[in-house]
Amino acid sequence: MPLYTIEATYRLPVYRQRTYEATTSEAACELAIADEGWGDGKEDVETSGETYVTGIWKGRTAYAGTTIAVPDRFDETIQRKADFFDDLLALLKEPARPMGLSRHEFEHWLPRAMATIAKADAIVADAARGR
Repeated sequence: MPLYTIEATYRLPVYRQRTYEATTSEAACELAIADEGWGDGKEDVETSGETYVTGIWKGRTAYAGTTIAVPDRFDETIQRKADFFDDLLALLKEPARPMGLSRHEFEHWLPRAMATIAKADAIVADAARGR
């Protein structure tokens, strides 16, 4: 039976609470984002993210041997949603054209739209199951 080395990851939020003097709350947010000092940061283990796969290699060693593509469903849900945004936006733009769709364009568009909806449904279902 083949061996696979799997690299799995989860995101651990780190937070800090600091007070900034600024003219508006938006300006204070800009100061907080620009502030690179994290020496007083605290890990928030209570709200760590889901575990997802970041790499697969055939054999016993990561980063050696044959790299195998990670199946989409094992990627981080939030990243899958972000990647999917471009697909959905492009798909939505097609029927929104002022000239409308011809019968040929519609027949080309509909199967892609249905596949896109199925992919979106799978992402939502995985998220509901905690994946």
